[in-house]
Amino acid sequence: MDHKARKADHIRINLEEDVQFPRLTTGLERYRLVHQALPELDLAAVDASSPLLGKRLAAPLLISSMTGGVEQAERINRNLAAGAQARGIAMGLGSQRAGLEIAATVSSFQVRRDAPDILLLANLGAVQLSRGYGVEHCRRAVEMIEADALILHLNPLQEVLQADGDWNWGGLLARIEAVCRGLGAPVVIKEVGWGISASLARRLAEAGVAAIDVAGAGGTSWSEVEYHRAPSERLRRLARTFADWGIPTADSLVAVGQAAPHLPTIASGGIRDGIDVAKCLALGASAAGLASPFLKAAVHSVEAVVDVIDALAEELHIAMFCAGAGDLAALREPGRLVRAER
Repeated sequence: MDHKARKADHIRINLEEDVQFPRLTTGLERYRLVHQALPELDLAAVDASSPLLGKRLAAPLLISSMTGGVEQAERINRNLAAGAQARGIAMGLGSQRAGLEIAATVSSFQVRRDAPDILLLANLGAVQLSRGYGVEHCRRAVEMIEADALILHLNPLQEVLQADGDWNWGGLLARIEAVCRGLGAPVVIKEVGWGISASLARRLAEAGVAAIDVAGAGGTSWSEVEYHRAPSERLRRLARTFADWGIPTADSLVAVGQAAPHLPTIASGGIRDGIDVAKCLALGASAAGLASPFLKAAVHSVEAVVDVIDALAEELHIAMFCAGAGDLAALREPGRLVRAER
């Protein structure tokens, strides 16, 4: 199947099918913020702004990488970018491999005119570094969209569940390190929904990455997505077998934070409201990323995207207020977040 058909399938399936993990959860339900009946704060003064990769986010939110390379994606990405600009949050683009290889698709990624001030992240599949891509390809991806940093995404399970996927992941860490050393822009490593382990986080830190997006399990299962587009019964069976594979978001966030405490972390994977965001920030994340809620809004309008951002920000501010935390440093203080009783 060609790239355009695959990307169109991914958009359609995420909008129309139930592709959540069947049983595995994010793990965030195992934590709760301690309610403060006397917070000694003015809600209007609660400050949730956060620095990330050299820019300050008005709210610690990232529109996670989703799409590009097809006609429908251009409208989606422009709506997402305009919404991010309106509220001062960050945005990642979908994989730009199509933009590098098919000139006609470049415009579907170019959103800087809609979002001149935001933290904007370019994106390529890390496995392409084993298929001839190098530092120059990564530089072209960054320059294509005037990005502030580059995401290299990791999706080994998704690749092996595809009939035409990339199965050779050997020697990739050294190639990632070469990009980190030679690109001249920050490199973010991101899973796509199965989490990052502590051991990998340590190796990535040594390789020179600037941040890690844990993209843990518990939200959208790309195994389920691939189930809905599998061309054979064998691949459908494989995809369904791995429907609950992965490291839950909360577990991955804690593990990465302990293994690479100096690196900024982005929490994504199944985050659905501002309380989830607050829990992730209390666990040490610099920002929280969401995809599915933004995709469903972006197919409609910029205003719908802004509504999602505003709802998340309001919920986050109220959670911080009721936890007695006037800023993110206070939210991360010991005792604000505790393990929930079973």
